[in-house]
Amino acid sequence: MQAIAIEAMHTPVKVLEVTRPEPGPGEVLVRVHNSSLNGFDLSVAAGRLEGMMEYRFPAVLGSDYSGTVEAVGDGAARFAPGNAVFGVVMKPYLGAGSFATYVAVSEQFGIEHRPADLDPATGGALGLAGSAALACIDAAALGDEDAALVIGATGGVGALVVQYAKHLGANVIATGRPGEEADFVRGLGASHVADYAGDLARQVRDLVPEGVAAVIHLAGDPTGLADLLAPGGRIVSTLGYGSEQNASAVAVRATPDSSTLSRLAGDVSAGWLRVPIGRTYEFEEIPGAIDDFAAGTLGKLALKIS
Repeated sequence: MQAIAIEAMHTPVKVLEVTRPEPGPGEVLVRVHNSSLNGFDLSVAAGRLEGMMEYRFPAVLGSDYSGTVEAVGDGAARFAPGNAVFGVVMKPYLGAGSFATYVAVSEQFGIEHRPADLDPATGGALGLAGSAALACIDAAALGDEDAALVIGATGGVGALVVQYAKHLGANVIATGRPGEEADFVRGLGASHVADYAGDLARQVRDLVPEGVAAVIHLAGDPTGLADLLAPGGRIVSTLGYGSEQNASAVAVRATPDSSTLSRLAGDVSAGWLRVPIGRTYEFEEIPGAIDDFAAGTLGKLALKIS
């Protein structure tokens, strides 16, 4: 089958012919139709996880997927061939990702039925970013009219965090440059926009002199963020900034279990949550899409796989 992969550590991302996987016990084989890019995929491609996780070469990249169950392994009972599914590849090693015609995944974690009203492209861009966004929102525990600062609001995770925070009734301050970025986050529900290239602390204090209830840290240096908190406020970070660095901080990670994926699909189906897709790439364009992602995006970059 065709796949987007690296042949060895620190080699270019290429379109390669690799062996089609077979579903093992408790696994399902998914024919992948749609996917999207995440920061994790870039880290895998660049070799940044060397020494932290095992790489298996040729290492097929990709986390998100939306597709159709092709076959099931022994003991797998949750899904049947022909079922529409979406989710996130969750394996203890790197190299068996979703930027390929087929991917084999456990039926117990990182996969859920894709409802008919969740279109395949959205399903392929929802799983990882959505799970990370929900982890942030749940940890932030925002109440009605709480002020929340979302740093990294223009990215895939940030775009969903802004919408969830707004849905909870929060007063959302999103970071973005004047112009297209500011218009983008306001369109998602941000009440205010703070220019991260300027004096962020001053801008936030001008808007909320008493401080914010939560800072959602998705990008940049966390130094000084605690100074923006109201008494009892918290920093929620997807970048490993937690209680060891600051007593007010908690580090979170995406957990795309069945209940989380179902919750995401339901919120999209309800009509108030949307996955903003800035551009869609054909399969052979994915190596270039990785460079585009690294240069910065508004929302998600979607991928057509098969």
